[in-house]
Amino acid sequence: MRTGLTFAAVSGLFAASLGAAVAQRPGVYNGSRDHEAIRYSTGPVNDEVSKLNAALEAGRASLTFQDDGSAYLRSVLQALDIPVSSQMLAFAQTSAQARQIDIDNPRAVYFNDTTTVAWVRGGDILEFAVQDPTQGALFFTLPMTATERPRFTRNDGCLECHLSWDTLGIPGLVLQTVFPRKSDRDYANGGFVDHRLPIDQRWGGWYVTGAQVPARHMGNQPMIQPTPRHGPARKLATVRGEFDLKGYLTDTSDVVALLVFDHQIHAGNLITRLNWEARAGTPASVDEAVRELADYLLFVDEEPLPGKVVGSSGFAEAFAARGKKDADGRSLRTLRLDGRLMEYPVSYMVDTPAFRALPDAAREAVLTRIRKVLRDGDPAPKYAHLTPALRKTTLAVFEGTR
Repeated sequence: MRTGLTFAAVSGLFAASLGAAVAQRPGVYNGSRDHEAIRYSTGPVNDEVSKLNAALEAGRASLTFQDDGSAYLRSVLQALDIPVSSQMLAFAQTSAQARQIDIDNPRAVYFNDTTTVAWVRGGDILEFAVQDPTQGALFFTLPMTATERPRFTRNDGCLECHLSWDTLGIPGLVLQTVFPRKSDRDYANGGFVDHRLPIDQRWGGWYVTGAQVPARHMGNQPMIQPTPRHGPARKLATVRGEFDLKGYLTDTSDVVALLVFDHQIHAGNLITRLNWEARAGTPASVDEAVRELADYLLFVDEEPLPGKVVGSSGFAEAFAARGKKDADGRSLRTLRLDGRLMEYPVSYMVDTPAFRALPDAAREAVLTRIRKVLRDGDPAPKYAHLTPALRKTTLAVFEGTR
């Protein structure tokens, strides 16, 4: 059984292990994770989970155990500053705890800009994926048993699924949508998710809730369907009545949280890939990684939202409140949720520790590219979403929040 953490609808679906063939694949980091400039396995770390672990060891922090089945979940979220409103519920089987997961016992996933936490009712461990500013995604577990000295354990075994072509050759997160099957004997089919995937193909194997949700998506459907369903997705304001909520911290799997998570996962992987390319000293690959990251942060090829989207958990408000404001009160975390995800299409991920930790030349190359596109425009069709008026306003917000 795998011991790693896969934030996907099915553990390991389509995940390819890195081997000799990776060196021939463009668009990925082709070196070793233990290159002398990287030292993923042994190098220093500065991620939020490691810092919390150190605080627990020194007695500067503590965690509270709950007997309702959630164990340390609520306490951990508070310690890591992760909002409960970010809860997303995946019911396709995944991770080391797949046997406990189904549509009546979904896996609860919570996140902020750096850290993702997963809890399975009846499971043995809490699972963590955290983006270290320089090392990329690190993976940890925390036993769900009461103890006087709770401690997180790093688990590089998770790289079985989290270091692949699909994570760009670096330790990263994987997010998938899985389509229903006629029986449990049929092969699971689906794909990887980021902001470029059409909405009607997203969220297979996930609950999706909200006050106003796109009519067509793959969520809220059983994984086994002898007769495939057609038509609009089932609408859910909450998951109350769908399954027993004992132990769950809230009754939502918020559509806005899902949309933000869809964008964030690939952005984080792109940032780590550029970091590693720059530190390993591969100029041609650095140039390519700069262009790809800058484009993604500018929401190039973002799939349009088919109408207005409204959540029901308070996540949208909590997410926006964390943003730096310019002199006019505008922020890169201002959500539009009508036609596109963000009001100002430069990703809030430029204000994360991982982006700030990029080697200086690489970071400035990305920022220079973003400024150039916003200031001067670019005739390439992929930038058509950036109209002159939108470029001008977005550039002002971008510069005003630096």
